[in-house]
Amino acid sequence: MTKIKSVCVYCGAAPGTDPVFLDTAIELGRALAHAGIRLIYGGGGVGLMGATARACAEAGGKVTGIIPDFLIGNEQAFEHAHELIVTKDMHERKRLMFERADAFIALPGGIGTLEELVEQLTWVQLNRHRKPVMVLNTAGFWDPLLALFDHMQSSGFVNVSRPVKLEVAHSVRAALIKLDAAVAGVTEGELHGAAEERVLDRM
Repeated sequence: MTKIKSVCVYCGAAPGTDPVFLDTAIELGRALAHAGIRLIYGGGGVGLMGATARACAEAGGKVTGIIPDFLIGNEQAFEHAHELIVTKDMHERKRLMFERADAFIALPGGIGTLEELVEQLTWVQLNRHRKPVMVLNTAGFWDPLLALFDHMQSSGFVNVSRPVKLEVAHSVRAALIKLDAAVAGVTEGELHGAAEERVLDRM
C-alpha cells in the first residue's frame, strides 16, 4: 500500500481573526508528528506557519522549512526546523516543496496560500501529477473558493467530466484519513522517485 511520508502545508503567516484557525494549525502539526509524517512548509516562524511547525517539532515530528532568502526577516525563519532550506526565489521554493511532498493541505491563509493551492490544482488538472491536494476547511474558511469552483463549472470553464480534484476535510482527523484514501490508487513512484522526476521535467 502506498504510504504518505510527507505533507506540504500551505497556510498564512498571520494567525487570523478566529482562534480556531490557530488551534487547528497546532492540532495538524501534532497529528503529522504522531503519524510519522514529515511536515514540509514555507519555513516561517510566525502565524499559522510557525504554529504548525512548532507543534510538529515539539511533538517529536520532523520538519522541513523552505524559505526564500528575502523572506527570512519578514517571516522570522523557524529556528526549530530539522531542515531549513533557503532558496534564491519563490519559484525555487515552490519547486522544492513539490519535490519533497507526497500531498498538500491548505489551511486558512492569504493571497500566497491561495496562489500555492491553485497552482497545485492546476498541475493536477493538467495531469502533471497525482499527489492529493486538500483544503482543511476550518470554520468554513474555504467555502467561498469552493463556491467559485462550482460557479466556474456551471459557467462552462471547468469541464464536468474533469471536475476540480480538490479534497475537502473539516477536521484534522478526517484530513489524514482522506489523504490515505486518496493515494490508494497512486504508485510509490508517482509520489516520489523516478516518476516524480519526469513530472518535474515536464513543468
